[in-house]
Amino acid sequence: MFSKINYEGSVEIQYETVAKQLDALLEGETDQIANLSNASALLNQFLDNINWVGFYLLKEDELVLGPFQGLPACVRIAIGRGVCGTAVSKKETIVVDDVHEFPGHIACDAASNSEIVIPIMKEHEVIGVLDIDSPIKSRFSYEDQKGLELFINTLTKHI
Repeated sequence: MFSKINYEGSVEIQYETVAKQLDALLEGETDQIANLSNASALLNQFLDNINWVGFYLLKEDELVLGPFQGLPACVRIAIGRGVCGTAVSKKETIVVDDVHEFPGHIACDAASNSEIVIPIMKEHEVIGVLDIDSPIKSRFSYEDQKGLELFINTLTKHI
């Protein structure tokens, strides 16, 4: 059974705590969709000031919508297009302080103003991305980036 907790300490300690929660939550489960669903739900309750959190999975050279929390979203994204597709092509995390200034941004939710996308890597290849949007400009800090990359490293052990 899962219980919501109050996260305390520095941002780094809070992310370490949520990564440990994720590890325990997914222990023993091998179904990728179930694990991604619980991961998106966990992040949704952990993060403040976000309006969308979820996954896109790489299938046949394009990203396809996976488990998420938020409003309905774009179903398919070409590699190299938008923030998600760019993160895949560069194989690196992308933080966008103002999505309206990002060339080729794909607007699925008009309320989104900032975004972070973290590639999910298995054996040095991208298999998907974690995508998080916020209605607040410059929502995602360097500490958020590092904490979310830790979260993805923990998740990758379970998918």
